[in-house]
Amino acid sequence: MSREQRGPNEKLGTVLALAGISNAGLARRVNDLGAQRGLTLRYDKTSVARWVSKGMVPQGAAPHLIAAAIGQKLGRPVPLHEIGLADADPAPEVGLAFPRDVGEAVRSATDLYRLDLAGRRAGGGGIWQSLAGSFAVSAYATPTSRWLITPADPSVEREAPRPSTGTAAGPSAAEHARVGHSDVAKLREAAEDARRWDSKYGGGDWRSSMVPECLRVDAAPLLLGSYSDEVGRNLFGATAELTRLAGWMAFDTGQQEAAQRYYIQALRLARAAADVPLGGYVLASMSLQATYRGFADEGVDLAQAALERNRGLATARTMSFFRLVEARAHAKAGDGAAAAAALKSAEGWLERSREGDADPTWLGFYSYDRFCADAAECYRDLRMPGEVRRFTEQALSRPTEEFVRSHGLRLVVSAVAELESGNLDAACAAGTRAVEVAGRISSARTTEYVRDLLHRLEPYGHEPRVMELRERARPLLVAPA
Repeated sequence: MSREQRGPNEKLGTVLALAGISNAGLARRVNDLGAQRGLTLRYDKTSVARWVSKGMVPQGAAPHLIAAAIGQKLGRPVPLHEIGLADADPAPEVGLAFPRDVGEAVRSATDLYRLDLAGRRAGGGGIWQSLAGSFAVSAYATPTSRWLITPADPSVEREAPRPSTGTAAGPSAAEHARVGHSDVAKLREAAEDARRWDSKYGGGDWRSSMVPECLRVDAAPLLLGSYSDEVGRNLFGATAELTRLAGWMAFDTGQQEAAQRYYIQALRLARAAADVPLGGYVLASMSLQATYRGFADEGVDLAQAALERNRGLATARTMSFFRLVEARAHAKAGDGAAAAAALKSAEGWLERSREGDADPTWLGFYSYDRFCADAAECYRDLRMPGEVRRFTEQALSRPTEEFVRSHGLRLVVSAVAELESGNLDAACAAGTRAVEVAGRISSARTTEYVRDLLHRLEPYGHEPRVMELRERARPLLVAPA
């Protein structure tokens, strides 16, 4: 469906010419982006001609898909006003801003939290299913540069406005209450619970999915309340942790657009908290996402931004993790020397860490076996199966009750290494164990690892062992992500 504007949409025509996209090309790109989100669209060159010459405005997610399609060609985000579609539903653009002002930052974050619930009420996949802004790594440029320049706000003290009398609507009473340390402690407890559930059951587990609800119901009213600078810093830090977790869970379930918005807001909240290591952790999460999505060079930049700002501030264990994330990006980019240097540095930092160091609670997952697991993935990307096997053996030598998803990923990496070493039996055995683990959690990322393994096994598809593994994995691959 479309509605008509007055006159041609000259802005859209101009940007299409600038991007070098034909009418048929834009229609194809929009249909493809829609299909990635489970939408069946049948636009053609005539549809695009109507948008340009007659000023027709397509409904639903289409305006945002148009902006995303053009943005991919130009290599930068394209706002709706630039293509003459500013009066379309603006909701999918929420969460991409990194405001300089603290008050604006609060509004940006709380708008995102409320949008998520509105999407869930709509049914189906919620707002993220129709969200158009296909992951654009360039959207991280402004947040990263602003955080690097000013990693902490001068003051976050806030006095909430008093509610006007005689009105039925307006902010809730909670948004006018004075926030205390006990309120912040509840958010940190929620974050700790969420981290535990996410590691054990995956980002799609129903208990993990309560994080966005916690942000909307609990965190948002507190951010809009009254607090001193000290309490406010702690509040912003706890909320940043929860917001990063929401992004990580979205990333794990394949909702890349949602993850990107949560990460940007988490970084802004970490700046308000004056918590530079936490900001670095968010940047490391952004780096892992960028690398996973095929933007390894940008992944290197994001990891190095976390490192540079944290020199002399973060603990040895924290610096080790940032260097490990940098190594992942170098390996994906095919730079073996840089990856090896980063891994050596990460191991050195980890060896310098000591019991009693003031490590942040959110780094509780990181130990030597996690280092080994990621080192194995680096060498997998560099096609060095011998090194993959060496590190995977160490990574799999620890108990896995707490980190079930990580164990499943490690098994897949081990299977790939065995396959590349010519050990089909061992590859299928590890693959079978990985499928069993993947069936117990809700993680699109783990499923993708299994899918990649099966793709690598296709040349051996006639082998009974491979046929059995594929059959075992069938329920996992056909189940909704």
